[in-house]
Amino acid sequence: MPIRWLRTCLIAAATASLATLAQAGDYPTKPIKLVVGFAPGGASDIVARLLQPELQKRLGQPIVIDNRPGANGNIANEVVARAEPDGYTLLLGNPGPLVLNPYLYKHVSVDPAKAFVPVTQLTESPMVVVVHASSPVKSMRELIAKAQQNPGKLSYGTAGNGSSMHVAGATLEMAAKVKLIHVPYKGSGPAINDLLAGLLDFMPDSRSTTWPLIRDGRLRALAVTGATRAADLPNVPTVAESGVPDFNVTTWLGIVAPAGTPKEVVQKLHAAFADAMKVPAVAARFEDLGTTTKGSTPEAFGKDLARERNEARLLVQQTGMSIE
Repeated sequence: MPIRWLRTCLIAAATASLATLAQAGDYPTKPIKLVVGFAPGGASDIVARLLQPELQKRLGQPIVIDNRPGANGNIANEVVARAEPDGYTLLLGNPGPLVLNPYLYKHVSVDPAKAFVPVTQLTESPMVVVVHASSPVKSMRELIAKAQQNPGKLSYGTAGNGSSMHVAGATLEMAAKVKLIHVPYKGSGPAINDLLAGLLDFMPDSRSTTWPLIRDGRLRALAVTGATRAADLPNVPTVAESGVPDFNVTTWLGIVAPAGTPKEVVQKLHAAFADAMKVPAVAARFEDLGTTTKGSTPEAFGKDLARERNEARLLVQQTGMSIE
């Protein structure tokens, strides 16, 4: 290899590296797009809009929320995976698109383990199993008994195939030995609307979505899906307390960026999200929504994602969940 040609290549590589570092140091210099893989009104959208103004203060640029519902977040995954890895396109995701989808679908165009780098886990929360306030079902035990007496008759709505809500429903079917009808939507907002309209029998959904409706008397909470009761719903038992031992299903939201995003940019983003969640008014709002804030480091979030992907693979094998 000619020495002159090698020297030229090395200079070019060093120049490109310095340019990347300079860009990372100046970041951000333009609006940042936050892609949400679910419809407006759902838990993901609520959290995105709650953090939006505080992120804009810390990053000094507009945060543009881009809802891309469909295919349990796969559409949003594709949008972000194709974006430049420069920190100007981010994904707010949950266990469906970031963990489960590669095991549920026969073919996915984006492998989240390879396509994205973790920024931070924002929240973690058990879900609440709810029915319409006019439902004759008064408890989780009654719901399970009704499902056992009417196999394949009771319907539940979710934010989509492979969503945490779907995982909760499928796990309930397996653990309680019942047969249910799963009705997937493009986000929990539309599903909640149909539950309120009397078109669904029940729903497992996040407390951020259900709590205002429970408080207003439009929905009745039957059980919490986590291992312990929720502080804001102290009189609502867990599913495990309702006759399904060891039942524990939680959901979370996190931020990822396209693979190749500079570490300096990822660190700036993590700091902005973590600081935004510590703002007293924001933290109080999360508490009102019954959500635990995390703000974990990119490294910690990455380890959690790896662990959950292994658990998801085993869950899909055991329950037979799949999406054509």
